[in-house]
Amino acid sequence: TAADIPRTLGQPDQGFEGNRFTGIPMYDALTHWDLSKADAASVLIPGLALSWAVDAQDKTKWVFKLRQGVKFHDGGDFTAQDVVFTLDRVPAVPNSPSSFATYSKQITEKIVVDPYTIRFKTATPYPLMPTDMSTIYIVSARAAKGASAAGAATEDFNNGKATIGTGPFKFVRYAKGDRIELARNDAYWGAKPAWEKVTLRIITTDASRVAALLAGDVRAIENVPTSDLARIAKSNDLSLYRTVSHRLMYLHMDSNRDRTPFVTDKAGKPYDKNPLKDARVRRAISKAINRQALVERVMEGAAVTTGQLMPEGLFGYTSALKAEPYDVDGAKKLLTEAGYPDGFNITLHAPNDRYVNDEQIAQAVAQLLSRAGITVRVDAMPSSVFFSRASKLEFSFLLAGWGADTAEASSPLKALLATFDSAKGMGAANRGRYSNAKMDAMLAQALTIVDDAKRERMLQQATEIVVNDMGIIPLYHQHNLWATRKGVTYAARTDERTLAQEFK
Repeated sequence: TAADIPRTLGQPDQGFEGNRFTGIPMYDALTHWDLSKADAASVLIPGLALSWAVDAQDKTKWVFKLRQGVKFHDGGDFTAQDVVFTLDRVPAVPNSPSSFATYSKQITEKIVVDPYTIRFKTATPYPLMPTDMSTIYIVSARAAKGASAAGAATEDFNNGKATIGTGPFKFVRYAKGDRIELARNDAYWGAKPAWEKVTLRIITTDASRVAALLAGDVRAIENVPTSDLARIAKSNDLSLYRTVSHRLMYLHMDSNRDRTPFVTDKAGKPYDKNPLKDARVRRAISKAINRQALVERVMEGAAVTTGQLMPEGLFGYTSALKAEPYDVDGAKKLLTEAGYPDGFNITLHAPNDRYVNDEQIAQAVAQLLSRAGITVRVDAMPSSVFFSRASKLEFSFLLAGWGADTAEASSPLKALLATFDSAKGMGAANRGRYSNAKMDAMLAQALTIVDDAKRERMLQQATEIVVNDMGIIPLYHQHNLWATRKGVTYAARTDERTLAQEFK
């Protein structure tokens, strides 16, 4: 079979080392998510770890029991030493476009009890240890060792020299910008894939991707363009698979600085005081957006409106928050109360190649806000430029998306809304520098509670605090979409991952 991974290579010159989409078939994590359920339910299941448990007396200690008899692709044995090497390597990977150190920095000590038992210690009780271990893929210490602290160079992973994992497929060849070729690992510890060979093709253009599927050049594609959904659904030769995504599409605002670079009055004069610091202005922007129209007209039904961080069914979803009703008059009233009866000018920055219909959504938001008196200029750009500039806090108002890797609300709360603190791994994607001390304290407490029911309630309360304060403006959760040719099936996943081993 062939599956196209249009988002694969990510940043220039980074190759596919560590990429969660292409890396999964070759590598394995200690824990896995079963995210294939249509109702968005998620269950953590064993991977390279058979079991895990927090110490009953000392909740800062977690013990993981590893699978025995697991072999790396070069025939070497998988042991606890490979886990230690991998975790030590994570923060040292050079030029990482998005470091996974946030998932390992809570660990203060790694103790190898025996070759198949490892104990982690954290500074405080940390309930997300098993969840975080699902995001880090184990490399062979022997194959990945090198001269630097990070071990082998990125090029060694791209050419296959260090591309040694325990996953269901082995690396064969990587052609940058074109394809990745894999061969089945017949010694895999889990269920054997249906395919002896798999080619993952990188086809970034929507029309070309669909054309390849229609012509039979590929057997499956991901990221089906919304404009082709009706045609594919009617075809007797094709099948469509969809589910609601973890991914939240949202608007972030510069709610921190006294002056912000891309907001002016209607005459084009910069304000001495940043309007976006006022929660009434942020709420007015939210009220002026017709989310249902975005879903129906721009996304062509391939999304669900939302007023919070997680889709229904996932950990931390709260029934207390609904999508903001479309209310232009209410928006104008709030703007008047805040001192902007005539509105203002603002630039909305967005990527044009990262999310489904991202630039079109930005243009639609601009048109909707104009009805409330806010004149919006859209500046859309390639994602490599967008995220670099956004992380430098160059924007006042931006459109972006967040996929909750840990399948619970703590992920967007930590990344998007927690007060920025690089030492604590908080606010890594908080590009508006929103800050709310009450939410910070509640989140910090929730992240020490091992009892799931209690932690979920605290995460729900934290979500309600920041959404009601308009720390970000939630828009919708997009649908994840795949299409296959007749004879091939795929169980749609909420985490967007296209796993070669799960095509049947």
